[in-house]
Amino acid sequence: MIPFDFDYYKPSTVRKAVELFQHLQARGKKPLYFSGGTEIITWARRNSIQPGAVIDLKYIPECGVIEFQKDILILGSCVPLTVLSATNPFPLLSETAQGVADQTARNQITLGGNICGKIHYREAVLPLLLADSRMVLAGAKGIREASIHDIFLRQIRLESGEFLVQIMTDREYVSSPFVHYKKRQIGGVGYPLVTMAALKKNNRIRAAYSGVCAFPFRSVPMEQSLNDTTIPIAERIEQAAGRLPAPVLTDAEGSAAYREYVLKQTMAEAVSKLEGR
Repeated sequence: MIPFDFDYYKPSTVRKAVELFQHLQARGKKPLYFSGGTEIITWARRNSIQPGAVIDLKYIPECGVIEFQKDILILGSCVPLTVLSATNPFPLLSETAQGVADQTARNQITLGGNICGKIHYREAVLPLLLADSRMVLAGAKGIREASIHDIFLRQIRLESGEFLVQIMTDREYVSSPFVHYKKRQIGGVGYPLVTMAALKKNNRIRAAYSGVCAFPFRSVPMEQSLNDTTIPIAERIEQAAGRLPAPVLTDAEGSAAYREYVLKQTMAEAVSKLEGR
């Protein structure tokens, strides 16, 4: 049970959601936007957060779409991961989403909720970083569109009262050759040591990672090393691993040394497969 009372709202339009947030915030309610709610419920049960109101975004039509508009794939932020995998509009994203948590949790976890969450894995963001996706955001200043690289810097960076409405991805990325790996300590259970998503565009490999550092990321310097075909693949992997953006994690899943070993093996598999070795 959640050990405190709060108000619950389910607006039917983007504008109403934004206006509600502003109104509730002015009343000192500390409102939170809610899509799947798995993290919010977990933190609330632990008394780590105490919102006075939650605004459920699932009833806003724009937040639930899965469609192509000409050559652009539009995904609503409130699409559950199970629905995303079943409809499979973006195979790399669908496969990545299918590896998040378990089936029961994926029924509730939404694309936007996974991207905007606090847990440091947030694997659904990896294919979007590779595809240079664009984010549609709504807030007090209206609706705006921004590159994912400007909004997601180790974590989502939204203005106060702003929420993610949709993600837009060019069709060319949807059909690009790709690989996805999720390496755990034991079988198919538990958090990952390393998750890697990679695709090939214009004969170059793009790669993004989760579980390696304390945040999901795509690293251009690492990609430069992976794509340097003038040196042996083993040296390319070593150089890439030496260009990580932050220290490698040590946690209950594995030590930094073991995680780095798994990372190098995973990068070698990805490069070999995408280069047709």
